Order: sequence, then structure tokens, then C-alpha cells
Amino acid sequence: MKKIAVIGAGAAGCFCAAELRRRLPDARIDVFEAAPKPLAKVAITGGGRCNLTNSFEGINSLSEVYPRGERLMKRLLHCFSQEDTWRWFEAAGVPLVLQEDHCVFPRSQDAMDIVRALLHRMEGVFLRLRTPVRSIQAGPEGGLLVDGETFDSVVVTTGGAPKGLPLLEGLDLEWVPTVPSLFTLTIRDEAIRALMGLVVEASVSIPGTAFKASGPLLITDWGLSGPAVLKLSSYAARHLAGSGYRAPLSVNWLNASEAEIRALLLDLAEANPRKQVSNTPPAGLQARLWNHLTAKAELRPDIRWTELGSKGLNKLVNILTQDRYEIAGKTKFREEFVTCGGVALSNIDPSTLECKKYPGLYFAGEVLDIDAVTGGFNLQAAWTTGFVAAQSIALK
Repeated sequence: MKKIAVIGAGAAGCFCAAELRRRLPDARIDVFEAAPKPLAKVAITGGGRCNLTNSFEGINSLSEVYPRGERLMKRLLHCFSQEDTWRWFEAAGVPLVLQEDHCVFPRSQDAMDIVRALLHRMEGVFLRLRTPVRSIQAGPEGGLLVDGETFDSVVVTTGGAPKGLPLLEGLDLEWVPTVPSLFTLTIRDEAIRALMGLVVEASVSIPGTAFKASGPLLITDWGLSGPAVLKLSSYAARHLAGSGYRAPLSVNWLNASEAEIRALLLDLAEANPRKQVSNTPPAGLQARLWNHLTAKAELRPDIRWTELGSKGLNKLVNILTQDRYEIAGKTKFREEFVTCGGVALSNIDPSTLECKKYPGLYFAGEVLDIDAVTGGFNLQAAWTTGFVAAQSIALK
């Protein structure tokens, strides 16, 4: 009987095990998990709704959504795409819905439907919970040893590993140092934090670098959050780690060019010459935020558009296009699931995910140096790599 071990009962591990069960019904498949429950993160991702994939509509290059691993994902998505994910889960009894922002969720908006579907497809798999794996070694007579037990194939799907993976220390593998990705930003500025709860479509960037992201920006009681900030933290994960999470941040509050914002303000001035600037915010900006920005631009509270002049106009354009704050750290909440770095992609065959040095050893999911921005792309990487590893083992 063929024996296969999957190390880690997260998204990639359980999907891989489900596919192995389907393809190799006579094999013994053991899933090792240190935690007391499988799929714990899947159960709470997306606020408990599980954003399991994305339509990829409007994505011109995979580097936009996969800052690390985009070339490998481009290859692997030909084997198992977002459309395949949709078909797989609907066939497993989970109807899905596509939102306007291109994110895909269970129609029930309940992540537990995804968990239950995966566990159902894993029937017959030996799920060994509370069983951490301490070492993987090459067997003296072929195969691989998992804590001394021999398996024909082993798939490592342990997820992000900020402190490395001790279980791989006995193997000669290249490792990319790990740092956090997908986190919110701590801002000490009390004036902006007083506006907590406001959401605006904006773009954020780190001056002096090419790192920039756009989307909904949420002001919180600790600083800034929302998809725009999470995407920026993903793109700039290594840069921010290298700076100790201390860096300047520039906000473009209307996510528009300087020329577009100048034209917008001139139109406002022409339409409202006698009105106070502070009482006539541009479309898309809430009154509280507009008052904060006009005060930061050092405009008199009672100044009217007709009195603004070129100097005042330039101040407004500047504050709207490049409002500056200082990042004072990162904040870890439930959305911070992703680790940048991991097992170097140079270790694996890009078509099969099998380790080049150790036949029978495979890697899938976040343990690889693949990570993505928010929007279902990280889970898609888990499904895709888990599928490819299972397919490769079955074909071999």
C-alpha cells in the first residue's frame, strides 16, 4: 500500500489530501497537524465568510496580486485555475457567489461550508491532530522518514513559518528569510486617528520607493487599515521589515493625478465662489476628513473659494495628493495571516512541486515563497499548489 504523509491541515494540506483520496483511493494518507482542529484559519478568514478565490478580472499581470511567486503561479494556474476552484467547491456542494469587487464567497457567507466540504472530501484520510512533526529525513532505503515513520511521498503544507521550519533542518534546502505581510499600520498622529471609522477610496505610497497601492482606506483608532494599506504592506513587506516598520507614508486622498485634482478644485471654486472652502468638500471626501485636511493645509476656517488664490489652491492640491504621515509600527490582527518568504522556489520542480534533491518530497501552500495581496489570491495559491502536488504524486 502506498503511504503518503501531508504535514499541515490548513487549506493547501487538506485540499491536497482530498485530491489524493480521490485519485489514489487505495493509498494510506496521513495528515499531521499540531493544532487540535484542522482548517482553523480557513474557518475565520474573510471575517468568517471565506473569500476563497477571485475572478482575476482586471488583473493585467499576476505580479499585481502575487508580489512573490508570480511566475510559478502563472504556470500552475494553467493546471488548476480560479474557474477550476469554483467548479470544485460547487461540485462539493457549496454554491458560490461573485461580488462586484471580483471576490468569491460561499453563497451562505459561512466559511464553515468550505471547511465541511473539504473534510467530507477527506473521508478515509487519517487526520492525526495534536501531532507535531519534528523531523523529515531521507530514508536509508528510499522513501522519506517522518519522525522515523517511512512514507513513499511527503507533502509539506505547514503554512507561513516566521521562525523557519525545524522539521526541515536535517535537509539541504534553500530558505528565503521570512517576514510578515498583510498588516495594518500604526500612525501616531492623533488628528487623523480621531477620524476613526471613515473609509475613503485612496492610494498610499512610500516616498522614495516604487511601492504604491490603491483601494478603500480605513482610518482606525491605531492608524490606517483597509485593502489599500494591506496591499501596500504586501508589496513593501521586506522594505518595511528592513526599516523596523518606521517609514514615511504618503496618502493621495482622491486616488487621482495632481492635474485631475487641481481641475476638480477649480470647478468647485467656480461653482461655489461665496461658500466657505471647509463647507464644500470634493465628492468622495467626508466633511470631517475635509475639515482635517483644510486645517492641515493651514487654511483659515472661514476662507471662501473666491479668496483662496493660487497659493491656497496649491496647498489644497498638495495635501490631497501627498498628505504625509509617519509609520510607527505594524499592527497584528486576524488579517495578518501571510508570511513573505519560506522554502525557496529554486528547490522545486516548477511543474510538479517535487523537491529536486529529495524525490518524493513536495511543497504546497504558504510554506513556499509565494504570497499575495488580499482578495482570495492566497487561498487560490493554496488550492492550486495543493492540487498540483496531489496530481504529481498520483501520476508518478
